[in-house]
Amino acid sequence: MNIVVNEELKAYIDPLTPEEYEALERSILTEGCRDALVLWGDVLVDGHNRYGICQKHGLPFQTVQNTRFKTLQDVHLWMIDQHLGRRSISDYLRGVLALRKKDIVDERRARSTASTPTTPTTADDPPFDVDDAPASTSTPASDEALPPPVPLNSREAIARAARLSSSQVVMIEKIQKQAAPELVAAVKSGVISINTAAAVASLPAEEQVSAANAGKDELKQAAKRVREAKRKPREAAPETEEGAEPAALDAVQQLQQRVAELTAENADLRRQVAELQAQLAH
Repeated sequence: MNIVVNEELKAYIDPLTPEEYEALERSILTEGCRDALVLWGDVLVDGHNRYGICQKHGLPFQTVQNTRFKTLQDVHLWMIDQHLGRRSISDYLRGVLALRKKDIVDERRARSTASTPTTPTTADDPPFDVDDAPASTSTPASDEALPPPVPLNSREAIARAARLSSSQVVMIEKIQKQAAPELVAAVKSGVISINTAAAVASLPAEEQVSAANAGKDELKQAAKRVREAKRKPREAAPETEEGAEPAALDAVQQLQQRVAELTAENADLRRQVAELQAQLAH
């Protein structure tokens, strides 16, 4: 069987951490490769780590053809949905994937609206021949077309898809748009929470890099300075003729922000506990 590893697809989802990879390798060495690798023609879509481990140790594995894929975007959407359904991925990655799905769905809808009756080949079409699938060694999947994805046309819809709160989605969007690569790496690795990373992302890029290089404690201190700087102008604002009502509104907004921060931190802690429990189970 000729299996093609497409590097773009392999890198589409963040790789496992060294600890996660070692746990998967131990599991496969003990129990074998239980889940079939998913192929699109000759191209490996799902199971890159399992395939690499089986190749390394000369272990057998099964494959299944997914003939419902018509374009590379179909593959991307399927990969996103597969990972969003898994409990082991971080809240940050779950939010990134949901936002990525929104972009794909929006692009499809825009292209569909502007399309003509003829359907030309686009950059979304596969860069390889899907008719070369090794059908004799793979279990075929359904030939039915994939159903159209549900539009993610609101922040609440994105949050539901990612199983996060709307405030977490807002923070992840901010990190994606404003965070330096070093800061992104810190939140991806779990060194800091989404809430902390979003606060630090408000700083100039050089300050983000400096804090990230200094480590977890400095990142937390930088986030604290950002939050305090935001509160000071509100505290210094004079009362209007209506009395203390604006100040009361500010206090409510601060409490709402703090609740959102604590919710995000609590979700991050639950994720870490779940990961530790999964590691202990192995």
